[in-house]
Amino acid sequence: MNIDSIKNGIVIDHIPAGRAMQLYNMMKLDSLGCSVAIIKNAPSAKSGKKDIIKIDELIEFDMDVIGYIAPNATVNVIKDGVTAEKRHLGLPKKLSGIVKCKNPRCISQTERGIEHIFVLASEEKVEYRCFYCDAKAE
Repeated sequence: MNIDSIKNGIVIDHIPAGRAMQLYNMMKLDSLGCSVAIIKNAPSAKSGKKDIIKIDELIEFDMDVIGYIAPNATVNVIKDGVTAEKRHLGLPKKLSGIVKCKNPRCISQTERGIEHIFVLASEEKVEYRCFYCDAKAE
């Protein structure tokens, strides 16, 4: 398989195998007018298999979404065909507007205009809890 290199854009690498579509949907990449390539189950020396997303345009996006779905991912910013910046991600300490609370009694569900906020409760378990009601993120 041959995927062309990009001149200016973003490459999200080291996504756990099978998670690229979830990331694609959460980042709303379907609304972009540029080319987006999803490479699933690419060989990886570290993890056996990985997914990769290539975006053929320099865009702004919330890095916390990537850190939540793929905390070990790297984000490469490509300018003029060369890697201009490489960011190593981790689990974000706080998620705002990324995950919705499932507790029907939570204030974020009952009141309009309140943003859903989750905080990292356990890094080992990768567990987030609602800022308002302490419900676990699903």
